[in-house]
Amino acid sequence: MSTETQSTAGETIEDATALEARIEELETELAEIKVDEDDQQMVIIATKGTLDMAYPPLILASTAAAFGWSVTIFHTFWGLEILHEDHSKELGLSSVGNPNMPIPNAIAALPGMDRATAKMMEKRIADNDVASVEDLIETSLDSGVELQACQMTIDLLDYDEADFYDGVEVGVGAATAFQRMADAEIQLLV
Repeated sequence: MSTETQSTAGETIEDATALEARIEELETELAEIKVDEDDQQMVIIATKGTLDMAYPPLILASTAAAFGWSVTIFHTFWGLEILHEDHSKELGLSSVGNPNMPIPNAIAALPGMDRATAKMMEKRIADNDVASVEDLIETSLDSGVELQACQMTIDLLDYDEADFYDGVEVGVGAATAFQRMADAEIQLLV
């Protein structure tokens, strides 16, 4: 072997040895970093109870929970309809004033059109194998998302605590939601 070849081979071995040492050093540093994924928190305030507004908080929450985040959805006012076991199966969809609705406002304002457009959307959801609201609630609860029902709204709408899905936390007030929001990295109002 020539002197030049021996020199190149020696440099390659030295480079590989230095690289291995650096990798070990970085792995040690990485192992010392303590990342507690349970500390990552998200709070979503759900204020609307229409079919199209039930999906964003449930999808965001279940996705964040899948990544190990601690997630709470506080449902207040019409957002409470999402958690109401009977009402959530019949959520409406406003046709009037919705710029993405393929129906002119003059027709959308006719009696029964909101229910018709909701049925149209439900069919589109089913045809595209998108999870139902009920399925997303179950997925959220199974993944540890805290679904909270605003007690003031429960009282205001004269609902019974038994009206909600099993696993929904009732008796929660705005102060509790506010404290959760203050502690969370992400706060969303939907």
